[in-house]
Amino acid sequence: MESLDQIDRRIIELLQGNGRLTGAEVGRRVGLSQPAASARILRLEKAGVIAGYRAVVSAAALGLNIHAVVRLRTSHAQLSPALDLAARTSEVASTLRVTGEDCLLFDIQCVDAARLEAVVDSFARYGPVTTSLVLHDYPLKPLMPQPSTTS
Repeated sequence: MESLDQIDRRIIELLQGNGRLTGAEVGRRVGLSQPAASARILRLEKAGVIAGYRAVVSAAALGLNIHAVVRLRTSHAQLSPALDLAARTSEVASTLRVTGEDCLLFDIQCVDAARLEAVVDSFARYGPVTTSLVLHDYPLKPLMPQPSTTS
């Protein structure tokens, strides 16, 4: 996609804060008409800059009281089976393949410590695991590309 201008950047920032804003409201906040703002949003969506919209759900409100990060060190041969297990495990909120000593990082949300133990044990068959309990989850900072500084 061609470079983003200040209005595009502001639209991205607004929609990351509240994906339910209407085109009219976005337009009002960035100084554009509703059709012009909607056209920019559509262009950002088609270019893949805006990849989707979702609801942010409170894990605690769903009874998921244990939040943990589980790191798995495994072999290349065990990578695919571990990823398959993660895809089938409802408590795995996200999976990252990482560099360094560990291979995979799982964001886990469980109802209680007993369920966390079962989830961790299921991954341990693929290699050593390290589990860290999350004490506090800080709000995401909006992604914002910096303008290119080509000279």
